[in-house]
Amino acid sequence: MQDRLRAMFCDHLSICRGKYLPGSKIGDENSRFARATFGVHYDRDLLLDAPHAKVREGMPDMELRWQASDIREGWEPSTRVVLGDLYDEDGPLPLCPRGALKRAIADWGKMGLKPKLGIELEAFALQGDETGRLRPYDAPGGVVYGTGPFADPMHINDMIWAKAEALGFRLDMITAEYDSPQYEYTLTFDDALKAVDDIVLFRQMAREVALNHGVVLTFLPKPIPELGGSGMHINFSFTDDSGQNALSNGPKGGPDHLNDLSRGCLAGLVRHHKGLAGLVAPTTGSYLRLQPGAMSGYWRNWGGDHRGVTTRISTEGGAKARLEHRMADASANPYTAAAAVLQAARLGVEGKYDLPPMETGDGFDRIDAKDSSAQNLRQAVRDLSTDTALTDAVGPELCAHQVFMKEREFRKTRDLEPNALLDFYVWFV
Repeated sequence: MQDRLRAMFCDHLSICRGKYLPGSKIGDENSRFARATFGVHYDRDLLLDAPHAKVREGMPDMELRWQASDIREGWEPSTRVVLGDLYDEDGPLPLCPRGALKRAIADWGKMGLKPKLGIELEAFALQGDETGRLRPYDAPGGVVYGTGPFADPMHINDMIWAKAEALGFRLDMITAEYDSPQYEYTLTFDDALKAVDDIVLFRQMAREVALNHGVVLTFLPKPIPELGGSGMHINFSFTDDSGQNALSNGPKGGPDHLNDLSRGCLAGLVRHHKGLAGLVAPTTGSYLRLQPGAMSGYWRNWGGDHRGVTTRISTEGGAKARLEHRMADASANPYTAAAAVLQAARLGVEGKYDLPPMETGDGFDRIDAKDSSAQNLRQAVRDLSTDTALTDAVGPELCAHQVFMKEREFRKTRDLEPNALLDFYVWFV
């Protein structure tokens, strides 16, 4: 096979959509898609009235544009890959999640700060049984922080690691998570756009490598009801004009060493906690994961080195100072989730929000926080729609579209049994 290009974008459902283009078109730097893609749901239902998708307006084109410098080697034979931005005839498409992240980066840039991100992904591995039903991948010896064949008998993660290294992804870690067969994948901190581009491509690559060996790697928040949930933790910091970490307040980290920027970010994330859920926890299963005592970002709070709070402060200071937002899961579009977290943090800084006291409870039997995320997807998107400061910052068209699509998703999925709920999502997330 001659060289070809796989040109992709990550859509409202966090599905990577794209086209294979012949080598002769690699230098074209654009391709066209039907804008009505943003009216399609997981079950392939085309929602005619999806806001700004123009399904009833003739399903016009949108254009995917990329730069030649963004093309990289892919994981399929003779195939390179690229992620791009979506445009319509008026300019950047307001529904484009990558565009929302670029706007967030630009908004921080006006303050002389450059966002840096490090994203942690958690996933479960599944296999088909003799009836064709998906069941947990057979790793009975798996334990939290497990390594080696007891945690991964088929060495699926060795293959993912090898492919990631060959493609230039900078892995910080792969390990087994709390429940078997659950794994965590962490990429190295980087500039915000590159970090999210990398996590989107890494996630797609990992799922396809696993599938080639008979394993379905799913990043759903709660694919197995009796086991724990999977999150997408968003760690962030900023560099200033001198290249220093702007969250740093000296060589030590933690809540005793917060500067004004850190306090503002925390205050913004606390203030917009409920609205954020509709963007960063956007599936029915997200609210099976977001529960008290689940270390999942349920409570509207913040704290130090405490996995029972939503925003956790690293004990590392200096160049490694950072905040970790723990509500998101990887059913969210990573661009949208990162944009939402960065914008909520920025609103806290620019609005000079008051920072409530730090959580002192244990996260299980005792909690200071009195408020939490919504109890279901419908309420979460209603909370989003009423948080006009957040929706205006992230993008009013994108958020209106999210509210519409996720309200329909709630209706489609609220009465599904666990197996049917898994089938609704698993091949896409």
